[in-house]
Amino acid sequence: MAMLVGVPKETKDHEYRVGLVPSTVRELVVRGHTVMVEKDAGLGAGLADAEYAAAGAQTGLSAASVFERAELVVKIKEPLAPERAMLRAGQILFTYLHLAPDLAQTEALVACGVTAIAYETVTNAQGALPLLAPMSEVAGRMAPHVGARCLEKSVGGRGVLLAGVPGVPPADVVILGGGVAGGNAALIALGMGAGVTVLDRNPDALRRLATQFGTRLRTVMSTRETVETLVRRADLVISSVLVPGAAAPRLIGADTVKAMKSGAVIVDIAIDQGGSAETSRPTSHSQPTYIVDDVVHYCVTNMPGALARTSTFALNNMTLPFVLALADHGVRRALGRDAHLRNGLNVHEGKVTHKAVADAHRMAFVRAEAALRL
Repeated sequence: MAMLVGVPKETKDHEYRVGLVPSTVRELVVRGHTVMVEKDAGLGAGLADAEYAAAGAQTGLSAASVFERAELVVKIKEPLAPERAMLRAGQILFTYLHLAPDLAQTEALVACGVTAIAYETVTNAQGALPLLAPMSEVAGRMAPHVGARCLEKSVGGRGVLLAGVPGVPPADVVILGGGVAGGNAALIALGMGAGVTVLDRNPDALRRLATQFGTRLRTVMSTRETVETLVRRADLVISSVLVPGAAAPRLIGADTVKAMKSGAVIVDIAIDQGGSAETSRPTSHSQPTYIVDDVVHYCVTNMPGALARTSTFALNNMTLPFVLALADHGVRRALGRDAHLRNGLNVHEGKVTHKAVADAHRMAFVRAEAALRL
């Protein structure tokens, strides 16, 4: 079967990534599919319309035309309200959704009857999240850099250099979560010369990190007490905790934030799923920070969008087989054949098919197999 695949330009603030790169477009076209790319959709990632045209795509289209005609819409970020208004029943949406903290988006996707597959809940044979991993790597590696900037006095920080200098100790960096993002944050923070502690509830994760980094890295079992104690004395806190598909646990209470050092920084990578601090709220690249109780909060919901080219190609490397499967086989057959892709199904024809999302919004849950009538 041939499918019309649409690639709209992202509209989120300073979001420069794009759903498909020309090499992926070529793979689709060779298989007999038609790919429609909105005008300048890839420009922010350094990909000109001419490159898409050379790969066989229809280019120079409006967003309205792409959404109106496409059977499969491939994006990066969740559809904003104007984009949601263009979605329709029977259409497949493949993108990051992060529905658990976003009732308005969930209700809109249910109402329009679209089939919405979330990158962040697609799994693999090891139980990991292969489409979340590359962006977690980017966000994790970005976090110490943005944290270092936020520690500068001019933006409200403590005026502390992450690496310190001879005779002056380095910054104390605390990382909540030892998964992909947390491990990458530790890699960069250690490389920048900071003193780094990682907290996690999983002994295997702590053991893996200890093996990787040796005695340079401090690892601590995460409990309420250890989180409160270490966060209060940290210069920079990077939160990367994740519960797949669900809202992030609030590990940092408002009282803990109030007790932190004046000018300390929280970089909340978990903000896509609602954030890990009670004081966290989503920000944008245009206005990335705000201050609560003299603590600088960096809560940008699309951190990797700032590094659009690296992020776009890293993500496309992972999404390619799933995009091809959806285009080649259609949603019902593709999800029926692949339980891991099926785990990505969050909404289908008016039904919520991911339990964590349904629980977050107290909505009815329908198993993906039942919704798809497999």
